[in-house]
Amino acid sequence: MAWLAGQLVATLAIASLLVFWVLRVLPGDAATVALGMNATPEALATWRAEHGTDRPLIVQYGEWMAGLFRGDFGRSFLTGNDLTPLVLDRVQVTLILVGLSLALALAIAIPLGTLAAIKHRSLWGVVITGGSQLGVAIPNFLVGVLLVSFVSVRLDWLPAGGWVPPAVSLTEFLRHVTLPVIALGTVQAAIITRYVRSAVLEVMREDFLRTARAGGLTYGQALMRHGLRNAGVPIITVIGVQISAMLIGAVVVERVFVVHGLGSLLVDSAQNRDLQAVQSIVLLLVALVVVINFIVDLLYTLLDPRLRLAGSVV
Repeated sequence: MAWLAGQLVATLAIASLLVFWVLRVLPGDAATVALGMNATPEALATWRAEHGTDRPLIVQYGEWMAGLFRGDFGRSFLTGNDLTPLVLDRVQVTLILVGLSLALALAIAIPLGTLAAIKHRSLWGVVITGGSQLGVAIPNFLVGVLLVSFVSVRLDWLPAGGWVPPAVSLTEFLRHVTLPVIALGTVQAAIITRYVRSAVLEVMREDFLRTARAGGLTYGQALMRHGLRNAGVPIITVIGVQISAMLIGAVVVERVFVVHGLGSLLVDSAQNRDLQAVQSIVLLLVALVVVINFIVDLLYTLLDPRLRLAGSVV
């Protein structure tokens, strides 16, 4: 546990340095973007002094990190407004979208992947495998565009975009969130289905499952009692990777459905060269991915006691 926590902290520290350095070596000047091409040298110098961009890079990095430790994301270079409430509001939107999409993906992938493994020699297995292969080939944004075109424009069943917080109206929240969740979740469901099928098939070939079958259990009963736990480790690995992919995919889905989440804020900030906003949002996304991987590592030890024993020996 201590080793994993130390690895988490070290990864975040290295990621913060890389994010800060990469954004500083990009061409362009934040002062010129904020004040315009016709700004005088005196005005540019005053802006840089006010925002601290004329200070040594190590000082800028230290001030940025000190602010993050206090929960302060700084002020926008473009508007001068405090970024903290804006980022926290947007990250809630993105996490809700990703969380619901993940729930939909797992609700589809786990039963279908298991069924595809059990019925891998039947028509059902072939249909599920082929359908998942087709789903993998379709990008999120295309699914989103098709949903908007058919469900919203042609059938007028659900709104084409926008976001209503659940605290304001649960009904309107569900109406607005349904299509983005389907667009983001179904593609991930296709990917996870294939890995679930492969993991369950691998377990079905193990000796302990044949022993359980010899004891009178059906494939389904043997899998439920003995197989799924052993198949869980590779499945959890894939789910962790796909959650990270969903955080990135949410950027595109939010643009398609005009959802004002963290992805939309990142794109807008990058277009306006608001470095303070971009570096804080990127590091927050990196931190979410690293924490997800940390949780996945912890789940390994819960699913496979052998990993706990190996860790205690070390």
